[in-house]
Parts: sequence; C-alpha cells; structure tokens
Amino acid sequence: MIRRVTAPGLFPPPAYAHASVVEAGTQLAFLAGAVPLDAGGNLVGEGDPVRQAEQVIANLTEQLRAAGSDVEHVLTTDVYVVSDEPATLSAVWDVVTASGLSAGPHASTLLGVACLGYRGQLVEITATAVVPEERRP
Repeated sequence: MIRRVTAPGLFPPPAYAHASVVEAGTQLAFLAGAVPLDAGGNLVGEGDPVRQAEQVIANLTEQLRAAGSDVEHVLTTDVYVVSDEPATLSAVWDVVTASGLSAGPHASTLLGVACLGYRGQLVEITATAVVPEERRP
C-alpha cells in the first residue's frame, strides 16, 4: 500500500507529493538512471530534450516491467535535464506528467545540470518503485 503525503503547511506541489510512505516488508525496486539510448546503444533525439525525455520514459517503463513493477507504482524520481532554462525543464516535466508517473502523485525532484554521462545526453531519470506482491517472483 502506498500512501502519498502532501504536507498541509507547505506550498501544494504541482503534480507530485511531498512524500510517499510504504509499510516495512514491501519489496522495492531501485532503478538505475534511464537514459535516451535505443536498444542498439544509439542516442535518440540529439539536441531535443523533449524527444530524449520520451525515450527515457520508454526505457524507464521497460526497466520497471523487468523489475515486476510499472509507472503507477513509482514512489520517487529524480529528473536530470542538461539546461539552466526553466522553459526547458518545464517541457521535460510535461513529458513526465503525460507519462503517468505523476498519477500517484509520486515524490520527484527536477534538476538542471551541467552534463550527463553520454555524449549529447540531455535527460536522465532515476526511480524507486514498489513491486506489487502479485508480481513478485
């Protein structure tokens, strides 16, 4: 069971929660950063943070599936964007919101950074998710 918490004394967050609480004993999946590479290791969406965000979400969805989870069970994400422009960060966040990740809503941090691990990479997302009991091996 996931309980999403929005602290009443804080500014109401847009499309995310201040905290996600799970009971002890729940199986969690800690995902490595999803990156905008296709199955062949090629960068998708060179120079286009929105296209890269779409590929990252697709890859994150595959990571979740392999771990026995899905976007509805994501507790937290960290969204990294190579930019110092609020409009670029907002455009990437729009992709995150449209993906269903914020349906929880989940707890998230959106960060503008100087660079990421692959040449030309503009977006990366890390996540923690619950693995529902019925999907556990």
